[in-house]
Amino acid sequence: MSNPDLSDVTSHPDAATAGIVHIGIGAFHRAHQATYTDTAMAAKGGNWRIIGVSLRSTDIVDALNAQDGTFTLIERHPDGPKARRITSMSHAIAAARDITPVLEALADPAIRIVTITVTEKAYGIDRVSGMVQAEHPSVKHDLANPDKPAGLLGLLVAGLKRRKEAGVRAYTIVSCDNLPSNGRLLRDGVIDFAKRLDPGLAAWITDNVSFPATMVDRITPAATAATRADAKYLTGLYDPAAIETEPFSQWVIEDAFPDGRPAWEEGGAILVADVEPYECMKLRMLNGSHSLIAYMGQLGGYRYVRDAMASDAFSRLVTLHMQNAAATMPPLDGIDFSDYGADLVARFGNREIAHETNQIAMDGTEKLPQRIFAPVCDLPAGSKRLGTFALCFAAWLAVMRQRINSAKPNEVDQQLNDPRANDIVKAVGNHQDPIVIYEKLAYLPGWMPQQLQDDSVWRNAVIDRLSLLLSEGADTAIKRELAI
Repeated sequence: MSNPDLSDVTSHPDAATAGIVHIGIGAFHRAHQATYTDTAMAAKGGNWRIIGVSLRSTDIVDALNAQDGTFTLIERHPDGPKARRITSMSHAIAAARDITPVLEALADPAIRIVTITVTEKAYGIDRVSGMVQAEHPSVKHDLANPDKPAGLLGLLVAGLKRRKEAGVRAYTIVSCDNLPSNGRLLRDGVIDFAKRLDPGLAAWITDNVSFPATMVDRITPAATAATRADAKYLTGLYDPAAIETEPFSQWVIEDAFPDGRPAWEEGGAILVADVEPYECMKLRMLNGSHSLIAYMGQLGGYRYVRDAMASDAFSRLVTLHMQNAAATMPPLDGIDFSDYGADLVARFGNREIAHETNQIAMDGTEKLPQRIFAPVCDLPAGSKRLGTFALCFAAWLAVMRQRINSAKPNEVDQQLNDPRANDIVKAVGNHQDPIVIYEKLAYLPGWMPQQLQDDSVWRNAVIDRLSLLLSEGADTAIKRELAI
């Protein structure tokens, strides 16, 4: 490890009370929203400390509470790591142990904002209709047990119900997950959930709750033993809650906070009237390229993104995909898509960031609709830019086939790491023919847009690339894609 930087080991001390509840206190939240809030409070003050809620894990709750909510953030710069102690968290609650303190926090008048990072699959909202997925496990449980919720929508609605009954002003709800139009989607889902329990509560939410849209960006690998060792080296403190991340960070927020907010702009957040163009750029160029790297990387034997990007051919493929993705979007004031793409390539190639392709490859059925299907639908008919999108989807199909083939019978679901793992396994079975694999998986109910289901050019492009991947491998498929 080179040139450790000790200049920012400690952050500001702060005794302010909590004003935010955050649901989903994984590494990304701590590297992103918690860090922005830490900077905002250091610059402008305010009662904005964060009560963190973990829906499933208890280990991170125990680790944070043993340190009064403080943790180490390590930024992996090319010239060496830099450490910072983040103090914006008040304490953490394990919802799996006891839901009561979570509901009490949500009902507290001091809480004015609820932020969320729970990954796409935890929402339980149909992206087309905006209605809840009634058979989603947590949705089903919470509709049957509204006073003892276990999932996201149930918690949010239960907290709002308590506030309504107590005459307390509603909190603002902010999704920080990679979902298209995340504010509107969450609003629709919360209102629909509430309507199924109490139409009067749903009407109150409609009139009183703000759901600002956001776009978030910061590559945050899973913490490892090396993360904790580096935290000890840089700070002199053993920190089981330490995390690592890249130097770059971005947060674009719709400025719709009727009861106030931290001065997040002090940390570099961009407050705008319309987040959607930024969100579209990020989902299609960054996240779409990440999916391409993840699935082609899995097939090519690359454990880390940085290793895949060290290959000249792989790097050129990613650059080509970013160009294709940029062509699906209208111009965005102040943004040069070529420069943005070049910055992404540099970030992906950062040798200090150990971001596993397997981590990015999870939950494909949740991610591919907005990252791959949506931009393909915006391409003109007959576009030559279809290729890298088709290759990404073909690579996902090949990875699913590969994992089903290699997994032990009782470990298939775990190997697929997808919320629709059962559907995938049932559809594919023992089939090895590329055409059959495509037909079985592309037409899973409620997934691929009808426009693509009816598009023979898309179908043939995917099957052609899937055949090549299965017969000759990732390197050959990349070389051919670059030559087309």
